[in-house]
Amino acid sequence: MHVTELYPDDLVYEHEATAATGVPGTVIRQWARRGKIRKFTGRPGEYSGQGHEYKTMYALPEIEEQAKSYRPMPQRAPRAA
Repeated sequence: MHVTELYPDDLVYEHEATAATGVPGTVIRQWARRGKIRKFTGRPGEYSGQGHEYKTMYALPEIEEQAKSYRPMPQRAPRAA
């Protein structure tokens, strides 16, 4: 998907993408780190300045496309001592 095909409404924060697709935020950040999806800087006018704001936005159509092939990996049970 090319950047010019995106609308401003397509850019969402991580918690919004998680709610829309069901993919955990850690997986979304990993996809961005590996270059599967792009990340964009957020809207500086909405920052509160307290350090608890969301600064990174992601393109929801790209996340939805990657989410089609996402399968959660079950974690191993801790071994008994």
